[in-house]
Amino acid sequence: MGVQGCGKSTVGQRLGDALGMRFADGDDLHSAEARAKMAAGHPLIDADRIPWLTLIAHTIAESVANGEPNVVACSALKRSYRDLLRSIVPTLVFVELFGDQALVAERLTHRNHEYMPAALIDSQFAALQPLAADEAGVRINLTNTPDDIVGLAVEFLQYHAAPVTRRT
Repeated sequence: MGVQGCGKSTVGQRLGDALGMRFADGDDLHSAEARAKMAAGHPLIDADRIPWLTLIAHTIAESVANGEPNVVACSALKRSYRDLLRSIVPTLVFVELFGDQALVAERLTHRNHEYMPAALIDSQFAALQPLAADEAGVRINLTNTPDDIVGLAVEFLQYHAAPVTRRT
C-alpha cells in the first residue's frame, strides 16, 4: 500500500515471486469511470473508491478460499479503506511503502501512467493515513531498494504474520 509512484507494483510483483504467490495490481480493477476521472486530473473520492476496494477485497478473499493467497498492490490510503478490506479478508496483512513527498514527486517525473497523472500526488499525500501500530502490517521506507524492501517484507511476514502458503 502507499501513494502513487512509491513502487507498489514493482515491489508487489517481486514480493509475489519471493513468496511463490500470484501478483495482482489493484489498478487493473478500477472502473472505466474512475480511470477517466483520474486521467482528467481529478482525485477519486470515497464514493469512487469503495466499490473498487470492495472488488479488490472479494478478489483476495476468493483467492484465499481457493488456497491461493496472492499479493495485491493497492493504495489503501485511509484507515477506513483498510478496515473495509479487513472486514472481508480478516487475515489481510499490509506492507506500506512510505517516504518523502519530494522523492515520490521526483520519481513520477520518470513515469508515464496510463491514467494517474503526477498532478494527483498532492491529493494522495493529503488522504494518506499511515499504517497504525494496531494494524497488521509493516511500514518500509521506499528509499530502500526494491529487493531490500522485499527482503524486509518477507522477514516481517515470516515472523509476524500468519503462515504463508506457497504456490507449487
